[in-house]
Amino acid sequence: MVTAKVWVLKKHFEGFPKTSNFDLKKIELPNIKDGGKRTAISFCLELSLCLCYRPYSQREMKEGDVMIGMQVARIVESKNPAFAVGDFVVANNGWRTHFISDGKGLRLLPSSWPESLPKSLALGTVGLTGLTAYFGLFEVCKMKPGETVLVNAAAGAVGSVVGQLAKIGGCKVVGCAGSDDKVAYLKKIGFDEAFNYKTVTSLDEALHKASPDGYDCFFDNVGGEFASTAINHMKKYGRIAVCGAISQYNDSVPQKGHYVQIPMIFKELHMEGFLFTRWSNRQEEGQKALLKWVLEGKVKYREHVTEGFENMPAAFIGMLNGENIGKAIVKV
Repeated sequence: MVTAKVWVLKKHFEGFPKTSNFDLKKIELPNIKDGGKRTAISFCLELSLCLCYRPYSQREMKEGDVMIGMQVARIVESKNPAFAVGDFVVANNGWRTHFISDGKGLRLLPSSWPESLPKSLALGTVGLTGLTAYFGLFEVCKMKPGETVLVNAAAGAVGSVVGQLAKIGGCKVVGCAGSDDKVAYLKKIGFDEAFNYKTVTSLDEALHKASPDGYDCFFDNVGGEFASTAINHMKKYGRIAVCGAISQYNDSVPQKGHYVQIPMIFKELHMEGFLFTRWSNRQEEGQKALLKWVLEGKVKYREHVTEGFENMPAAFIGMLNGENIGKAIVKV
């Protein structure tokens, strides 16, 4: 029998998450069988950390559930002809070191996956976060060459890809982040303008200085005060893709923000929230394009790697504190 370690949500978050919200447990996995529901055992190599786990946990989980999350795993035992021992798969089975599957929901990494690329990219730049950037920018923002694109949380897993895709598309890109190191990274990967929102004297002035003519597209990962200020800098007929609301995830009391109706009416803006799963039937298209751009060097990636399954909660909290540049990954 295989013993799996799992992190469960011991208590729902109230305000900012704490390590005491989680509990590490061991589970004995049953033997797998031919057919039925237990046909393959996988060992997790890398696990994904996403900011979205914070709001999703509140909406989708009960206390005592295994913490949600995706992983790249290797098949270590199989009685399923679709999966051979040694195959690598992407799964969505939460914070656990091993899991049993009947194959549903497992996605094989392509056999052509380059040895030169980390397999963890299937969770990030060539996975969920990359696809979020791809479809949010091309399908929601519908950016066009020559336009100006604004991205906040731009040094994160999604934002850093958004900016690079916008450059590939022939746009001017303005990004903001929460440290000087992150701003330097944005400039390194091709952002035309970048600033530290924590140190500017006025966000309104910084947005105007970065693009005096305003913005055609705004890829919003933050919400809150930033979004309320940025909407006033949109050009007429501008498009806003609402991907995240980092500024509000840990609030115990909902924020009272500005109202968006006046600028939306007079600028005739289009503002749309989205989840990348809307385009699940086009996932292969997006991944093929992203992988091509990564291999060509047009999309650069960076991962913030934490070693050790025992450090999952600390890594998650660190990400919420903005410690990462690029995708946050935990190596088992």
